Amino acid sequence: MLSPLRIDAAPMALDSVLAIPGACPRFARDEEIFGEGEAATHVYQVISGAVRTYRILRDGRRQIDEFHFAGDYFGLEMSDTHRVTAEAMSDASVRMIRRGALSDLAATRGDAARALFRLTAEGLRRSQDHVLMLGRRSALERVVGLLLDIAERTHAEAELDVPMSRQDMADYLGLTIETVSRALTSLQDEGLIALPTVRHVVLKARRALERMVQ
Repeated sequence: MLSPLRIDAAPMALDSVLAIPGACPRFARDEEIFGEGEAATHVYQVISGAVRTYRILRDGRRQIDEFHFAGDYFGLEMSDTHRVTAEAMSDASVRMIRRGALSDLAATRGDAARALFRLTAEGLRRSQDHVLMLGRRSALERVVGLLLDIAERTHAEAELDVPMSRQDMADYLGLTIETVSRALTSLQDEGLIALPTVRHVVLKARRALERMVQ
């Protein structure tokens, strides 16, 4: 199971940076937060709502590399520019943390440096897990894995409010929107999930779903 990008190990180390006044703008649904190739001057934390990060491939297709939920950090780059575009999937509040302030803090506090290292390592692991999922899992397993990942990261037991569209799911899972829709319908027909609305999913048999992706 994939895990969220958080700095829970050393929250106090970043308090002085995270409390920067006026650094929590709000973004409307589908509004761009930053674009691919723009200067990476800040690191971001989702305060409320949800965010997607993606790249546009040479053939024009969109590949979503990650979904980010409340508490998650994103936009931490190794270079001076962003390698992805970030957009709000729903109305979202995002904390902007100056990259230079983080660097200064890490240079003077070991706990902050360890927290930033952990954040970078978790980002790399999630990217590796995503590549493995695209190469090794069936379409149905990919959809199940995503639903379980959302449940874990949003601390949901059975009922999920899903902020992403079917197209978002498809662009993350490397599938077509038709394949995602068929997979969800199949899971519903088998009694494993319920779909009261397009953006609401009920995990009726979570243990059975978990066994599918073990």
